[in-house]
Amino acid sequence: MKTAPFSWPLFRWALLTACLVSVASCARGAGDAAPLKEWSFDPAMVFPADRSLKIPEDGIALPDGRLIVTDQVDGLRRVAKDGTSTPFGELARAGYVHRPPDHNGGANGISLEPDGQHLLLTDGNYGEIYRVDVSSGATEMIHKHRYGVNTAVRDSRGSIWFTQSTANPDEARMWAAVDVPIADGALLWLASQDGRLAETAVVVVDSLLFANGLAIDEKAAQVYIGETTGNRVVRYRVDLASGRVSERTIVADIPADNVELDDEGRLWVIDPLNNKVVVINTVTGGRQTVFHAQTPAQQKQVAEFLRRGEAKMPRMELFTPDLWSPLPGAVTGVIVSPGRGPVYLTGLGDALVRLTR
Repeated sequence: MKTAPFSWPLFRWALLTACLVSVASCARGAGDAAPLKEWSFDPAMVFPADRSLKIPEDGIALPDGRLIVTDQVDGLRRVAKDGTSTPFGELARAGYVHRPPDHNGGANGISLEPDGQHLLLTDGNYGEIYRVDVSSGATEMIHKHRYGVNTAVRDSRGSIWFTQSTANPDEARMWAAVDVPIADGALLWLASQDGRLAETAVVVVDSLLFANGLAIDEKAAQVYIGETTGNRVVRYRVDLASGRVSERTIVADIPADNVELDDEGRLWVIDPLNNKVVVINTVTGGRQTVFHAQTPAQQKQVAEFLRRGEAKMPRMELFTPDLWSPLPGAVTGVIVSPGRGPVYLTGLGDALVRLTR
């Protein structure tokens, strides 16, 4: 075979093109991320099919594809790929209590620590924060707040940031703040020094309207908070060393529950009223609705719910299965599996919704 003559101009053009492609690929992050797949609900998405979970409000994905989700009865459950699940951790031994009807367990937020070996679990009704070893299940209560704790996140310096939805010493007071909005939510900081947590949490931001999901972007020095009854997601510039925040910005007008940053720096926001998941490009501010399951009747019900909230009128009578059916429950969180693994929607029902990518 005869070899084509070498062309130096063509070589330089090919090299330049390859460099430009490489630079574009490296630069592509949250600022230039490709659009995500969009899903519509199908009953086949319900996972596990036997609907054997008990209020899996939040969860994390393990590298092997298993999940750990919150569970009102056991505190945590580990869910296999086939949907079978077992209690996980030593929550009862560490102090977690589910004794209905007087004391319903409030297992709520769950986050993976930077080491990937431990998770934090909060009790939204009574204020405990538990630390659980992901491999062994060994559990300890590491902090007891005077009010319910919604979500706790550990930063790379060892400090813990957490949200207090409202000044609730119990479950009834927590729901009362959803019924008629009260601006007594907060972001708090538990400083870490020499590997030890401070005994007292410092209030970093107060007067929040039901502070809910929490996400920290350390590279961008930003913290995101979902204010559910404030119908918004707020962002602050954060100084991890001092535990201070500044430069408040409203990034979305969504009645947000949990918020989650994915590997590409995009912020996934859960809207439990509209059965919706919105993904926000944290660089450009662009939004994409990737999941939405709502009928016209449900849309009217949500409008009335929001109207009553603005008028400071009771409204929890509207928060019924009519608002989210046929979903297993109101969606509250999202588990974004690593790589191209499934996305799971968590919620206030008896199962997850599995979205295949």
